[in-house]
Amino acid sequence: MKKILIVLLLLSFSFVLTGCKDDAIEEPIPEVNCDLFPDSDKCKDPVVIDTDPICLETNLDCIEEVEQLISNMNLLQKVSQMVQAERGNITPEQVKQYGIGSILSGGGSHPSAYNNTVDDWYEMYETYQDSALLSDSGIPIIYGIDAVHGNNNVYGATIFPHNIGLGAANDADLMYRIGMATAEEIKVTGISWTFAPALSVVQNISWGRTYEGFSENPSIHQNLTYDTIMGLQHYGVSANAKHYLGDGGTDNGQDQGNVIQDEETIRELHLAPYYEAVRAGADTIMISYSSINGDKMHGSDYWINDVLKDELGFEGFIISDWNAIHQLPGDFDDQIVASVNAGVDMLMEPYDWENTINDLFDAVLQNRISRDRIDDAVRRILTVKYNRGILDNPYDRLDEDDYFYTQEHQDLAREAVRKSLVLLRNENDVLPLSKSENVYLVGPGMDNVGYQSGGWTTYWQGNTNSDIGVGISILDAFTRELSQNGANVVSSMSQADTVVVVLTELPYSEGSGDNLSLTLTTGNSHSENIDALNIAIEAHNAGKTVVGILLSGRPLLLEDYLQYFDSFIAAWLPGSEGGNGISDVVFGDYDFTGKLSFTWPLNISQIGYTSNEENYDPNSVLYPFGYGLNYLN
Repeated sequence: MKKILIVLLLLSFSFVLTGCKDDAIEEPIPEVNCDLFPDSDKCKDPVVIDTDPICLETNLDCIEEVEQLISNMNLLQKVSQMVQAERGNITPEQVKQYGIGSILSGGGSHPSAYNNTVDDWYEMYETYQDSALLSDSGIPIIYGIDAVHGNNNVYGATIFPHNIGLGAANDADLMYRIGMATAEEIKVTGISWTFAPALSVVQNISWGRTYEGFSENPSIHQNLTYDTIMGLQHYGVSANAKHYLGDGGTDNGQDQGNVIQDEETIRELHLAPYYEAVRAGADTIMISYSSINGDKMHGSDYWINDVLKDELGFEGFIISDWNAIHQLPGDFDDQIVASVNAGVDMLMEPYDWENTINDLFDAVLQNRISRDRIDDAVRRILTVKYNRGILDNPYDRLDEDDYFYTQEHQDLAREAVRKSLVLLRNENDVLPLSKSENVYLVGPGMDNVGYQSGGWTTYWQGNTNSDIGVGISILDAFTRELSQNGANVVSSMSQADTVVVVLTELPYSEGSGDNLSLTLTTGNSHSENIDALNIAIEAHNAGKTVVGILLSGRPLLLEDYLQYFDSFIAAWLPGSEGGNGISDVVFGDYDFTGKLSFTWPLNISQIGYTSNEENYDPNSVLYPFGYGLNYLN
């Protein structure tokens, strides 16, 4: 494939506007290709301020402690370390009885209520940790959580833009700082493991997890992966690169589906980010539900053992996805044997954890899994626990006042929103808006922080409440800016020169978002979008300036509606600080710098057409990969 040439051409491609605003601040655009810009700060390794990701030969303390633990453990204690249970399905007494290796909170799984405080979270964590230390092995648990855009399961946390927006920003330094801030907001709860980042190189936007991927093109993943993981792990939280391998390349974008591609293409597209994950020393990697040419990844000895562990040299531990080994052939004991022998080190069995321990133990006694393989898995798990300080100080936490939804984190999230926005259309330079003109703001997304944040916010499928405990809506931010300058958000179109229409998808995650009808009015789109679009048409016909803002987890077909908008902005899923970040750019305090990390299709036939095609034609689509307007050029 001729991807390198295409990427360079598209990234150098710019679209020029004749009008500009002199006082707008242009956000810096990072260099993407370090072969061309080797001296760029974005291409240099950040300073290491934490421990090594593995027990290096020179780290004798690590080697000695881990090996001593292994030598003192019996088989039952070892296999228990290889199993993870969901918080809601295991009691502290059972943790003490079994000495289980890990516990997780699934999406929307809170200690007792959605609005539990940081202290509630820590007390839950502490209770489980107390029990683990009283078990026969006395080894602390490692606790995992889906903190995929900030510590999003915890009420009151800073919610950063989802990865699709961060891919449009394509700023490695920004990702390092977001990783750091997310780690800090996780550590206030005592937890030290996040199931992030997703390295899904998404080839079909019909997939419900599209927004979890940075881009359709591996070049952006290669630019962002290293710094994302370094930011998390240098501040005390284990990263989890997921979902290995090819989850973004399934046929027709089907969740947990089948990747039908040759090995060269799979390596070029989907394996590429994992080189960066291994280089960054990612503590853990999660296996994908999906298959490659019919073979389930959870049983793939070739892709896990031969490629990931041997060829790439990954030395952290491998975890299965939620109940994923149940999709392998055979009985449950066959599924355990197949996945562990293929290289899976820890089994995420939220409900069947007790049977998993027993069946894993029996499989070793029956010589279906070797004791050396068990020792290898346990060694990897204990090494991560050593390096995150869990073995020595399992109760470590950060102070809430200094590290949770701080002004610094809010400012960082606001910066991330500004950099993620992509200006698709700006006829007659109608943007930036004047702060002294009255604006009529409409649409279902105009006053809803839950819609701004999307899936994996408070709950697995997202939080549809307008108030999620933090953040500011677009309406509130616009009202503040205009009122400070003698203008208003008005209550009728006749009172305004400009009409701003905020369209939105409803929150979703995983298979619930799989959708072959990607329009503004069908599929996962909000039912009230049609009313807002009718207002846009009416305003356009009345001679008003009409600005569109789309909150979505992927590009949507704009069909014939685009003609009624003078300006149109892809805002993605900007998170809790979305209102402020959008206001900053729309009113010209900052310039647009975001560039499309996904091709924006012209019609349904182009869904699945990406910049990775050998003969990619940027002129054939509505907006090509790398496109984005601004004020100053």
